[in-house]
Amino acid sequence: MDKILVTGGLGFIGSHTVVELQNEGYEVVIIDDLSNSSISVLDGITSISGKKPLFEKLDLKEKAGVENFFAKHNDIKGVIHFAASKAVGESVKEPLLYYENNISTLVYILKELKKLRAASFIFSSSCTVYGQADELPITENAPVKQAESPYGNTKQIGEEIISDTCKVTPNLKAIALRYFNPVGAHESVNIGELPIGVPQNLVPFITQTAIGLREQLSVFGDDYPTPDGTCIRDYIHVVDLAKAHVVALGRLLKNKNKSNYETFNLGTGKGSSVLEVVKSFEKVSGEKLNYKIVGRREGDIISAYADTTKANDELGWKTKLSLDDAMRSAWNWEQKVRRNK
Repeated sequence: MDKILVTGGLGFIGSHTVVELQNEGYEVVIIDDLSNSSISVLDGITSISGKKPLFEKLDLKEKAGVENFFAKHNDIKGVIHFAASKAVGESVKEPLLYYENNISTLVYILKELKKLRAASFIFSSSCTVYGQADELPITENAPVKQAESPYGNTKQIGEEIISDTCKVTPNLKAIALRYFNPVGAHESVNIGELPIGVPQNLVPFITQTAIGLREQLSVFGDDYPTPDGTCIRDYIHVVDLAKAHVVALGRLLKNKNKSNYETFNLGTGKGSSVLEVVKSFEKVSGEKLNYKIVGRREGDIISAYADTTKANDELGWKTKLSLDDAMRSAWNWEQKVRRNK
């Protein structure tokens, strides 16, 4: 089977995608600099799929290192590019760090792919490109709005760079996958989300609060124009999300794409409020969560959930796992991580 490079392949979404790729028979090479992941994830991937992927520790900001990698692995057929810094708050404080890490690495990889006879490229993008959309659910035709953060801006710029490159590079095909909110863990509980430091996302903060690592969950605002006053997001199980990458890659490798640059939303098509997520967790875990309503957080949009019609129809992909499934697996994962500490 084809050899596929997964950058950031030991991260949350990357590791789950490597498992699904290997389950489909692809040969996988992982690049990760371990700045926001752990080498132990490699064992988790191997235990699930029964196969250890090739691994190279490499900082993609080192242009010579990227060139050397592709010289060594000149039979790469596709790249799924996850490697990027992703904390919104940190990006506001450290914009240059985000522009260097998220943009220069993308450019270096695309430069190498231009040299190949044929290459397929999947880009890890985000629904942040839409900002507060004018209409819900959000379709791929919704306008891309001015980014709320340098992180969001790197996703917009990244998409523009790929689109511009595809226009003049007939041998390159690319798909940008705009994720909504990935949550959960693999049902084996051998891989899951491993935030370093204080979690930036809701679900790991919930599970860390429930297990006693965090004192209390802050719910930012209950006065939004939503049914229960809290913000609404589209929470997609990470395994469903990972499978979408394999389907998108197959689309490019089998030349089923309609143009050599395409975009797809990846979500469930259903919005869940912060309090609905809390209630789902309490239901599946049997734990009472210590949370407190506090003031709104700057930059939070009211509501965002996907119109998944295009991904459903053109990719032939649909989500299968529920919010309860995601919360149950996230809680099982949290308990395992703490047991092993």
